[in-house]
Amino acid sequence: MSDELYEQALAASGRAYAPYSRFSVGAVVRARDGRLFEGVNVENASYPLGICAERTAIACAVVAGCRPGDLEEIAITASPCGGCRQWIHEFRFDRVTFKNADGEVVTRTPAELLPETFEL
Repeated sequence: MSDELYEQALAASGRAYAPYSRFSVGAVVRARDGRLFEGVNVENASYPLGICAERTAIACAVVAGCRPGDLEEIAITASPCGGCRQWIHEFRFDRVTFKNADGEVVTRTPAELLPETFEL
């Protein structure tokens, strides 16, 4: 299932808005009830104002009524940044599938990606 979700993320990446980095990223979130939410990175000339694909997909899930614990898995066409790893942890995903630095598609747990998490 993770491979299929990754292929959907790859398709979504073609819709990214990345005129500055030219690095298009796609993400797809699968909710526990089977719904899918896509996201892409959206850049801005003021770099800190851009948004990552993972956060876009998670935000779409939240708009649809999902909360932490409702999201099962996320597939991303690139390794998630530190901020996105915290989002993934906070929303309590079971699995994260992404293309690592060696170009291999791998699946990890959020704890493997962010072993020392921030908790409130």
